[in-house]
Amino acid sequence: MSRGARIAALPLPGRALASLALTSLALTSLALACSGAPTLTELERAETSERAGDDRAALAAYREAQVTCQRIDDRPRRRAACADAHFGRAELLVDLGRTGDAADAFERAAAALADHAPSRARGLLRAGQLRLDLGEDRRAYQLLWRAVTETPDEAFAADALSLVLRDGRRRDPLQLYGVLVQLYERLAATDLGDNLLLAMAELAEKERADLRLARSFYDTLAARHRKSGLRDDALWRGAGLSRRLGDGAGAARRLRALLATREVAWGAGSYFSVWLDDAQLELGRVLRDDLGRGADALDAFARLPRDYPASVLRDDALWERAVTLDRIGDAARACATLAELARRYPDSRWQLGDAPALARRLGCPPARSSTSSTFRAGSRRSLPSGRLDRENRSTCSFPVP
Repeated sequence: MSRGARIAALPLPGRALASLALTSLALTSLALACSGAPTLTELERAETSERAGDDRAALAAYREAQVTCQRIDDRPRRRAACADAHFGRAELLVDLGRTGDAADAFERAAAALADHAPSRARGLLRAGQLRLDLGEDRRAYQLLWRAVTETPDEAFAADALSLVLRDGRRRDPLQLYGVLVQLYERLAATDLGDNLLLAMAELAEKERADLRLARSFYDTLAARHRKSGLRDDALWRGAGLSRRLGDGAGAARRLRALLATREVAWGAGSYFSVWLDDAQLELGRVLRDDLGRGADALDAFARLPRDYPASVLRDDALWERAVTLDRIGDAARACATLAELARRYPDSRWQLGDAPALARRLGCPPARSSTSSTFRAGSRRSLPSGRLDRENRSTCSFPVP
């Protein structure tokens, strides 16, 4: 793959945003590659020089290619060659440590490739990122906001928003929140709408400490963007906020909505959400602890290993079943469940922690442990706290669009 098809990774707050960036880049590169464009002589010379370590010759050849690519009559082929020429030179400048020159090159790329939205978005994003690294905050935000507002249907716009969110919440999160609310009014119907709602929800929850407002944004995302890759995150987080607000029924409703995506995915041959087994386990806890429905909780816990036989939460489900049986006064079945936990998962964190104490309190007979080891190091997932470091927060605000 030529250097023109590369992009540096950005630190992103969520799985879905990173996935969007990679997907966009792959699709853009594939579309350009499938155009059948012959490689320009200048591009071949640039890449050959670069592999040989002759950076000066490579930079000169990329510059020549930026001119000769314009002579290609076929529009898709012209775009492909010019993108390789512009982004190839810009990324080489990054590798050479010439950050200012690289930022200039990405800005020129965005202007030269303005008729191709993915390329324009990529140029604006990379230029803004580099300007931010250089401490040129005002110019950086101008470029990043342009990526967001001019190309909201491109995944690179989501990356630009992510970068603004990470940097802006460190400076003035309340101002940032206000800007995002205004932007959502303009961009709600674009592909960036779900990303804006997620960012607004995070700021409402962490920086404004308004859990109900945050939950409303998550609910709006789930309702309006049903095909979004962020919908499962919104349902999961909305359920967590509901529990914190004392709304067990609301938590259960959101968890069931998330679990319903399993049936849709199964029927459509699509992917399963990574939150499904977590949601199944959490639903059981909500039914037991928040709603006092022990029997329904037992059914929820029993369903986890049936529906998700490869889940690392199968031992958690057994432990929660034992706890639930103890609470409803069924000591015999609780002991049987604890024995199954010891036999099937002898290295479970529960078996190495609380399970033996519960077995002793219930007067269970000694359990026979399996000699096989199925070690798991505890729960594998937790949402990032996202707490604002107020001691290190800059007091300056940031430019707005």
